[in-house]
Amino acid sequence: MEDIIKYFTVFLLSMIKFVGGPLFGIKVGMSVLQTALFTSLGMMTSVILFTTFLGDGFHSWVMRLFNRNPRLFTKKNRKKVRMWRAYGLRGVAFLTPLILSPIGGTMLANSFGESKKKIILYMLISAVCWAFTMSFAFWALNTVGEHWALDLKAFFSHPRASN
Repeated sequence: MEDIIKYFTVFLLSMIKFVGGPLFGIKVGMSVLQTALFTSLGMMTSVILFTTFLGDGFHSWVMRLFNRNPRLFTKKNRKKVRMWRAYGLRGVAFLTPLILSPIGGTMLANSFGESKKKIILYMLISAVCWAFTMSFAFWALNTVGEHWALDLKAFFSHPRASN
């Protein structure tokens, strides 16, 4: 039962903010493979939900909620357009796990009218690559950190040799 809760937590964290999945998974003792798998599944669940089922309705709801007086040429909109022109869907998919959230990256790709199949494909490639990269990196940092902490503990608790 405890394992199911861990898997589900990694899955949910990755749906909202990608980096939370690998951080939590490695910290609670999941393997790199398990962490990467549930992290990828979490992100892809968000991508599929917001590309197919919730995409247009959610986008219009957010626009009504946050854009009372929608202006076309804002700094934020210009930044999005600049990012899209410079990097396209591949760049957005690459940056989604790092900077954007799975929901934000998907909504950005949807707003520029990219095909749903392409969005899902590029986000899947990005999710799998980043999930394994981050899971391994956090595992390595966690392992090195534990050994370093143990070495420091032994160093400071070692009795000094008396003459």
